[in-house]
Amino acid sequence: MKYRKNRVGGDISLLGYGCMRFTKNGGTIDFDKAEKEIMRAYELGVNYYDTAYIYPGSEVLIGEIFEKNHIREKIQIATKLPQYLIANRAAIDKYFNEQCERLRTDYIDYYLMHMLSDIEAWEKLKRLGIEEWIAEKKASGQIKHIGFSFHGNTDMFIEILNAYDWDFCQIQYNYLDEVSQAGRRGLEAAGEKGIPVIIMEPLRGGKLVSLLPDKAKKLIAEDEKKRTAAELAFRWLWDQPQVTCVLSGMNSIEMVEENCRIASEVEVGEFTEKDFELIGKIRDSINENLKVGCTGCGYCTPCPRGVDIPSIFRCYNAMYMDDKGTGRQEFLRIVGMRKEPALPSQCVECGKCESHCPQHIHIIEELKKADKALNPWYYRIFLFAARKFLYRK
Repeated sequence: MKYRKNRVGGDISLLGYGCMRFTKNGGTIDFDKAEKEIMRAYELGVNYYDTAYIYPGSEVLIGEIFEKNHIREKIQIATKLPQYLIANRAAIDKYFNEQCERLRTDYIDYYLMHMLSDIEAWEKLKRLGIEEWIAEKKASGQIKHIGFSFHGNTDMFIEILNAYDWDFCQIQYNYLDEVSQAGRRGLEAAGEKGIPVIIMEPLRGGKLVSLLPDKAKKLIAEDEKKRTAAELAFRWLWDQPQVTCVLSGMNSIEMVEENCRIASEVEVGEFTEKDFELIGKIRDSINENLKVGCTGCGYCTPCPRGVDIPSIFRCYNAMYMDDKGTGRQEFLRIVGMRKEPALPSQCVECGKCESHCPQHIHIIEELKKADKALNPWYYRIFLFAARKFLYRK
């Protein structure tokens, strides 16, 4: 296993264990199977284990496994504060204490503000005293490193990145999300500040393996280096020096051993021009299913009415590249739940965006189609209720 450094020189394994997708039996996690997989990863050098308050059964499970096998001091736990559930200062302590109890530990190595997508979510936490709370927890040793996980657009990521002296961050990033979400620009911005970046969804929840179009599968089968779809995606990430750790939701011994093998071999800058060309062809074959040819360049922004055009089109395309549920869920997180609405229905057809679009997209018409697809009536009802709850006085 190879390692990269955190901000104070500690080692983080290139491969991290994403603890959200363990195998279940009758609705509960298969403890014995999960234990074998986690311990095999530990034996092969994985030292970073990522969970969250809202992952059903995950914190309890890994807490029991680490305690049973006496490895708590030899690994690093990352878990997340459900900031979207926080209404007052007391709630912050409540969730943190509950997480420590579940994890059978008195400290958290890497603690994240979960799923920030809007600077207002961070500003709300600041008003509740989160900065003082973090300072207290770090001074007492209960939190070693503080960070945030992110779902949103690049500009918002950079705004949050610059809003606090973070120790690390976690982003969705893969060769399909190179210019969306935080994107390469966000990754490099974090790198310039010396902030370690943890990667989630390196395979888009497995879709860059199991749901590839036939043309992409053929390209991979013809790869002279005989790399699998997963290996190509991982190596593309680890080729970039700003990537500190890549999370994988491994649920078989074979997957653990294969991913650890790759993480033990990779080198920064190993990708050749031919490798990048292959990734480009795979990406193009996937993008043939795009509804809108938006590259996420951002020339159409800022919209005078606040519509987040690139993110809306990103989610709209996801409905057809992945599945409808995925696209709509991303739409809720990235666009719908913001403090300041950024919905397609806010468009007043001024045409400013279309005059700046280098792809010459008929943005006004495509926004109407996206709104209809992404935000059906039952989503509108849910979104209204969710926003009333999140932004209650």
